[in-house]
Amino acid sequence: MASSTTVVPNSLSFFSSSLFLSSSNQIPKTYISVSKFNSGKVPKPISVVSQLATLPILSFEGEKVGETYLDLKTAPEDTARAVVHRAIVTDLQNKRRGTASTLTRGEVRGGGIKPYSQKKTGHARRGSQRTPLRPGGGVVFGPKPRDWSIKINRKEKKLAISTAISSAATSESAIVVEEFGGRFEKPKTKDFLAAMERWGLDPKEKAMFLMIDVEENVEKSSRNIGTLRMLTPRTLNLFDILNADKLVLTPAAVEFLNGRYGVEAFEEEDEDEEEGSEEVAAEEEA
Repeated sequence: MASSTTVVPNSLSFFSSSLFLSSSNQIPKTYISVSKFNSGKVPKPISVVSQLATLPILSFEGEKVGETYLDLKTAPEDTARAVVHRAIVTDLQNKRRGTASTLTRGEVRGGGIKPYSQKKTGHARRGSQRTPLRPGGGVVFGPKPRDWSIKINRKEKKLAISTAISSAATSESAIVVEEFGGRFEKPKTKDFLAAMERWGLDPKEKAMFLMIDVEENVEKSSRNIGTLRMLTPRTLNLFDILNADKLVLTPAAVEFLNGRYGVEAFEEEDEDEEEGSEEVAAEEEA
C-alpha cells in the first residue's frame, strides 16, 4: 500500500497556515517554561513562545543575496487559532457601520383606515393595510441601528498579528526584497509586474507588501494590481496578513517587526506596565 503524505499549502488562511495545522506538521518551537523546584511535575509552557524563521533576501533582479530572520513572539500551539480568530472577528465586526434600519407596522406611513368591513366579505379580517402580511407593510423583527463594536485587549491583538506573521514566515510564504523604492523612475504597472515575476510572485495570487515608506512611483505602479496590498507599519492589519498568499518584506520592515513583535518587546512592555502600576499604588498609599 502506498503511504499517504500530507501536503501543506502555502496560503495563510485559518485552515492552511502552519500554526493552524495538526501537530504533525508543526515546526518545533522554543517554550519558556516556569516550574517549581521539587514539584515532581512536568513544567507546562506559558504564553511566551519564541519561533525563529529564516527568510531569503532577494535583490531587485531576483537573485538571492543573503538571509535574515524573524524572531517573533507567538501564541502557544493550543491557543494560537483561538487568539487569531478572536482578533480577526473583532476587526471585521468593528468595521460594521450598524446603520441598517427597517420600519415596523407602527412606523410605516398610512394604514389608519380599516380596508374593508370585518364581516360578510369572504376575506380574512384586516384592520390595516400596513400589516406585515401585506406588500408595503411593516417588517417583523427587522434590523435597527446598533453598535456592533466589541473590545479586545491590546496585548491580545498584538499577539494575534505576531502569530499570523510568524505563521507566514515558517510556512515559506514570506520573502524579503531589498529596498526598491528608488528603482522605479516613473509609475508603470508593467515594470512592477516584471519585478514581481523576478521575485517568484504570481500576479494572480494575493500578495501583501510591508514597507516602512512607500515611494510615490511604487504606490502608483502597484495600485492597479487588484491582488496586491501595499502596507506600512501604520496600516498593518490582521485581515490582509491572513488574506494574502505571499508576504513580501523589506529589510527595514523585518527590523521593525523584530523590534515591535519580538519577545523582548513584549517583555519590555510588561515591565513598563508593572512599573506604572507600582507608581500608581505608591501614589494611592501616599
